[in-house]
Amino acid sequence: MKIRLGVAPAAGTGPEGFAGLAEVLEKAGVDSLWLSELIYSPEVDPLIGMTHALARTSRLKVGTGVAILPGRHPVLVAKQLLTLAGLAPKRVLPVFGLRPARPSEHDLFPVPAGRRAAVFDESLTLLRALLEQDEVTFSGEFFQVDGVRLGPRPAKRLDVWLGGTAPAALRRAGRLADGWLGSFHTPEQALAARLAIQEAAAEAGREIEEDHFGLSMVVAAKGRPDELTEVAARRRPGTDPAELVPTSFADARRLIERHIEAGITKFVIRPGYSGDYRYFLDDFLTELAPLQN
Repeated sequence: MKIRLGVAPAAGTGPEGFAGLAEVLEKAGVDSLWLSELIYSPEVDPLIGMTHALARTSRLKVGTGVAILPGRHPVLVAKQLLTLAGLAPKRVLPVFGLRPARPSEHDLFPVPAGRRAAVFDESLTLLRALLEQDEVTFSGEFFQVDGVRLGPRPAKRLDVWLGGTAPAALRRAGRLADGWLGSFHTPEQALAARLAIQEAAAEAGREIEEDHFGLSMVVAAKGRPDELTEVAARRRPGTDPAELVPTSFADARRLIERHIEAGITKFVIRPGYSGDYRYFLDDFLTELAPLQN
């Protein structure tokens, strides 16, 4: 299985800190750059940030980790992804989620009350059709399109991954996605998630490639901030924070090795502190990058 490790900007990294980061990562040989969708923050918009990073590099892959799909029209999302994939073949890695992590941002992605999951399922179905077919006619509960053509599709099919940790999210990933990117999972929890996704895929008559399971991990090498500890506790009550947020790169390496044994092969590493990326990259390249094959 292909083991790959990418990088996400530190929380709160705005346009000034983000500018030039893609070139630094590509020069260092990093596999990929990942951008979260956080609206009420300094962080760059993921689609705009992807466009900037892809335009300034030639090999670096760039993904969303994760962007919100329900509340956006899937035709517009498909057009954006097809455009990016056409301009930067084999380097666009979309990952979508059900709702923003912050409740204050939920209203920014409006859907009919109580129907967010149903909208997500239908949006994914239509999105995949638009990414895979030259012409699409679709009639659902929320979306109707007739003979839509969005232009040329990339030679390599564009995979769509999903995030999420709830049982329903894992079943959705099995039914509708090409891969899964989790976060705040112990190796044992990640293994259980992978098996649940594969079971749902099998029930749907599908198969997800064995190296299409990933995990986003914060490495708090300067100490675990209280806010990050609180997030880990909220996401995984009763779980030792050290199993979720390592406080050294040596601990991160040992934790990633256990995740690899659990069948997780793609990793997004985010520094738990802001500041000069040179120090983070030095440790990343020394301790973690050798795990790739």
